[in-house]
Formats: sequence, C-alpha cells, structure tokens
Amino acid sequence: MTAQRPILTVTLNPALDVSAHADRVVSGPKLRLSGVVTEPGGGGVNVARAVQRLGGDVRALVVLGGATGTRLAELLRGEGLGVIVHPVPGDTRQSLVVTDAAGAQFRFVLPGPEVADESPLISAIAMAAPPGALVVLSGSQPPGISADFPMRLAAALPDRQMIVDTSGAALDHVVTHSTGVSMLRMDEAEAESVAGRALLTSADTADFCESLVRAGSAQMVVAARGAEGSVLANVQGRWHAIPPMVPVISKTGAGDSFTAGFTLALAVGMDPAAALLAGTAAAAAAVMTPGTELCHQSDADRLLAACKIEQI
Repeated sequence: MTAQRPILTVTLNPALDVSAHADRVVSGPKLRLSGVVTEPGGGGVNVARAVQRLGGDVRALVVLGGATGTRLAELLRGEGLGVIVHPVPGDTRQSLVVTDAAGAQFRFVLPGPEVADESPLISAIAMAAPPGALVVLSGSQPPGISADFPMRLAAALPDRQMIVDTSGAALDHVVTHSTGVSMLRMDEAEAESVAGRALLTSADTADFCESLVRAGSAQMVVAARGAEGSVLANVQGRWHAIPPMVPVISKTGAGDSFTAGFTLALAVGMDPAAALLAGTAAAAAAVMTPGTELCHQSDADRLLAACKIEQI
C-alpha cells in the first residue's frame, strides 16, 4: 500500500456544536430540549474527524479561546485526534441545532472571537505542515481575518498542496485572484452565487469550474450538485461523479465528508478522478447518518463501487 502523505486540517472559526430535539420550535414559551449531544465542530475539525473515520492519519490545527475552546480541544483529543491549539483571546463560538418532531432543523450560530494578528497563525500552520503535506483550510473565517488569508497562506506553503473550502469574502477573493491554491471546493449554492447564474446541468457546472481553473483561481475546482454528486475540472479534463441512491437522514456533514474522502485519496496517491469518486462515496455515506454525525468507513467503502464517473 502507498504510504500516506501527511494531512493537516486548519480551522479558523471552530464551534462547540450542541444538538437537541424539541416537540415544536415556536416563539413565546420555554422550549424543553431532550437528547442533547455536544460535539466539536467547524469545517476543518469535521474534515479531520472524517479522515480519521475513513482510516487516515491526520492532525488538526484549531484556533481556540476560553473555556469553550478548552472543552472543544478535550473532545477532539478524546476521539484520538492529534490537535494543535493556536490560542486567541476570547471564547470559541458555540452553535445549537434543534430538530423538531417533524424533522425540521433550526440552526443557531454565535459569532467567533476576533483574530487580531494573522502572521503568527500563518507561521504556526507552516511549522505544523511538513514538506509534501496536504493542508485543508475549511470553514468560515472569524472576525479579524482578511479576505486574502487563503492566498497569503498558500504563499507560505510553497511545497505543500493546499485545499480550500471556505465561504463569504474569502471565497470571493480566491475565485477572483490567482492564489496558488491546489483545490477549491464549493457547494451547489456557493457555485451558483459565484457564477451569477443557475447551473442547471453537469456541463454547466463543468464549464464554470473550468473557467476558474483557466483564470488561475486553483489548479482543480470541485463544485457539488447535491444528490447528483460533484463535478471536478483541472487542466487534464472534467469529470462528474454520481452517487447511488441512498436513504437521506441528514445532509449535515456531507460536504466535510466529501473533502475528507477526496483529501485522503490524494494523500495515498490516487489521481483527481479517483479522489472525486472517493469523496462522493464519503458524502453519500454521510447523508445516511443522523444529525451532525459524519460518514462511516464501512458505508463509504461499500458505496464506492456503486458510484459512477463520467467525463464531460
């Protein structure tokens, strides 16, 4: 078996995720919650957890502050993850997901602490990522972090492969600049927002992804198409990976599971098309799990053979 390259995930704006159930969510009366589960959350955190579930080795660099940050780090270490804490003043944010008896989900997210100085953070990431590593920058950015942070980080990691899955101003900056990013991933809504139009077919999505590759936004661009899977474009070609039909229990965590499966596949030497299939299988496995639970390796392995891929 090919040796796995090191994987480092970076989470700038993690959250302590609390999920619970209520009969109904209505204004006025106190809402009594049950089935409370507390988990570590945030894009890079969940990617790291999913990589570990898929059998890979990974370390997670997480920006943390206050008692909430301490609790989040304890939860990650309790799962056996290698955690690198980058401390900041203030308290790490919390999020609350409440599911009612009809299955509707209500998501409440508090703001994260401000990160006032980027330079020590970039230096810490560069020190934590050995040469040849895959570095996954995933999740939203906290207050104080500039929109060009992904580009600045990529410049500090010249001999690593950087995968970006972000949103907001940071995503806008990546798609409008030549950033040195290896792979950029977007969900369906983000891709259509950036494109400024509906992407009705897989060919539309492939055209969009290819335009970003040609513009130098990233060497590879992946855009999700919901239940239709994901599309990848690079200078070698364009592919559409299609998952099998599976029972959908919760879509939460599917994107992070995709990124985990994709990254791990690259880390063990697979080509981008094969990595697209692996990510698609992991995402399909994730939607079969409840709440914020991520993919299971047994499901991802079984679904991989049922995924289809076609060149566009």
